Amino acid sequence: VQLQACGGGLVQTGGSVRLSCAASGGTFSNFGMGWFRQPPGKEREFVAAITWSGGTTSYADSVKGRFTISRDNAKNTVHLQMNILKPEDTAVYYCAASPYNLVTSTLTWYNYWGQGTLVTVSS
Repeated sequence: VQLQACGGGLVQTGGSVRLSCAASGGTFSNFGMGWFRQPPGKEREFVAAITWSGGTTSYADSVKGRFTISRDNAKNTVHLQMNILKPEDTAVYYCAASPYNLVTSTLTWYNYWGQGTLVTVSS
């Protein structure tokens, strides 16, 4: 499975960004999907995850209520709507695919990773 993330850029505090991740080379509906991020100088961390059908989602506490993960299995895409952005949301954002039909924050449960897209939130 190949994943291609896009949608990052420079945004002001309080603004919004929508990230998208397009999948190819596999049966997209058979993968749980997740978004992770890596702030400058820090380790990669969990942001959000969604099950095969989209019926269950999970979020990191730091983004709960501000970010929304969704997927369109007909278009092989997963999205991350990011609202009320803060400077601490600045990071490279990665989409990832897991063969398990569950929401998990564990990096090692994701077999496939996109190349990352940079989101910079200015204060």
